[in-house]
Amino acid sequence: MKVLKFGGTSVGSAQRMKEVAKLITDGEQKIVVLSAMSGTTNTLVEISDYLYKKNPEGANEIINRLEAKYKQHVNELYSTDEYKQKTQEFIKAQFDYIRSYTKDIFTLFEEKVILAQGELISTNMVTNYLQEQGVNAILLPALEFMRTDKNSEPDPVYIKEKLAAQLEIHPDAEIYITQGFICRNAYGEIDNLQRGGSDYTASLIGAAVNASEIQIWTDIDGMHDNDPRIVDKTSPVRHLHFEEAAELAYFGAKILHPTCVQPAKYANIPVRLLNTMEPTAPGTLISNDTEKGKIKAVAAKDNITAIKIKSSRMLLAHGFLRKVFEIFESYQTSIDMICTSEVGVSVSIDNTKHLNEILDDLKKYGTVTVDQDMCIICVVGDLEWENVGFEAKALDAMRDIPVRMISFGGSNYNISFLIREEDKKKALQSLSDHLFNNK
Repeated sequence: MKVLKFGGTSVGSAQRMKEVAKLITDGEQKIVVLSAMSGTTNTLVEISDYLYKKNPEGANEIINRLEAKYKQHVNELYSTDEYKQKTQEFIKAQFDYIRSYTKDIFTLFEEKVILAQGELISTNMVTNYLQEQGVNAILLPALEFMRTDKNSEPDPVYIKEKLAAQLEIHPDAEIYITQGFICRNAYGEIDNLQRGGSDYTASLIGAAVNASEIQIWTDIDGMHDNDPRIVDKTSPVRHLHFEEAAELAYFGAKILHPTCVQPAKYANIPVRLLNTMEPTAPGTLISNDTEKGKIKAVAAKDNITAIKIKSSRMLLAHGFLRKVFEIFESYQTSIDMICTSEVGVSVSIDNTKHLNEILDDLKKYGTVTVDQDMCIICVVGDLEWENVGFEAKALDAMRDIPVRMISFGGSNYNISFLIREEDKKKALQSLSDHLFNNK
């Protein structure tokens, strides 16, 4: 069985929903994970914001606007009065439920319930449309099987057991539709898997049913070898190792969420990234296979701050690095890159919420300097140190750009350069020209 996930833009209008329905009805049994219609989750966040601020009038205005938009989608989607009415009644009940929260105390718990409504509505609409078309489609409620544990991590044993029980109720269904992103927590409350959570849902379901393939359908043709918004003539990468995909996702390739591929990687299930707008394009296949000695892609991560701690006492002081790391840990600030020498250590961070406190604490151990408005450029591929020459290629491409830090050796799949944000476009274009001959 295959697991297919469609993002918000893929189900962003009645026409797009019809196109998705065509794509998934090929006679093969499959599980289809859907996001909320594009823009819905942001609108639900806005409604929640008004309710936090105790402004029910502002919230109701946006709720009414969103409900009117959905009524229009329903009129465009269905051709029979029976299904139009059935879906309109469901949507009215969901929006009345959202309105009930404008009368009560509003907390993070209520916000998570409101955020879940987007997926609940989109999956209901698509299931009803498939049934109207005569397809044997069944709605699997994600809240019945998708759960996180007390550490807010997915509970794979629970997911596998409860999902199997749900599938057994309708063994002959052609298509099972379910919600991405939403789940219950260890206490049974409605929760979610954070942003990018629909990809995570698909990966967790794929691992639970031992799928033959997990497909992530978006509005771009797979992962590109560079950022198409900045660089001319980028090309889709046809094959990536799971580690390469995770590095690219972490360092800025927005098409995939970094955590999404982990369950698929451990279960050895290939993940294919495909384009809903161009369904015949081959996309990108992510698996545990690697192409030896090949540089695959470049990504960039913005809003980086570099911190250098220089200490003449460090040479003889064991425990120095531990003290430095403990400061970042105490402020729950993760480190992206690190370089050390005999007299100092340089690190980069992307979360500057507690920057001033971190700098004050670091000054106990040495002289501290800070560089802001920096950017990490990440070159990804099979970069085993025995593969001769690839570092020289990457360095040659960066020869006219000032580099603050270089990180290599922490991973077999990544070499990273820390540069000024203003040099980002020039660096990405130069790497494309040198590494992929995209001139």
